[in-house]
Amino acid sequence: MDIKIFANNPEAIYLQIVKQVKSLVESGRLPSGAELPSIRVLAQQLDVNPNTVARAYRELVTAGIATPRRTAGIYVAEKGVEQARGEINKDLNQWLDTLLDKAQHHNVGTEQLIQMLLERAKARQGRQGED
Repeated sequence: MDIKIFANNPEAIYLQIVKQVKSLVESGRLPSGAELPSIRVLAQQLDVNPNTVARAYRELVTAGIATPRRTAGIYVAEKGVEQARGEINKDLNQWLDTLLDKAQHHNVGTEQLIQMLLERAKARQGRQGED
């Protein structure tokens, strides 16, 4: 499982794990029924305390993205992709609300904001083509 922890990120490590697993599930790179690494294995891979991974896994189970199987580990839930997509959409909507609030505060209209977003997306696509 491809997860990277950034020590300089102000976000708690367990939340970094949760968000990255959600993204892997939502994108299909971790399909429904896939087994997540054991707590001990992932903790060793990430060089973090096993309690941190355990907390992340509890959050994923609570969100319905993962499901424990008694004595058999943690797996991506049957509806994990739908749940992850819903969680990611919820996060994106919160960011959009913040963006809209800031735009309104600076008297930037919706049309202007959309134009800025389209220009930004186009510029990013151009940079990705250079890689």
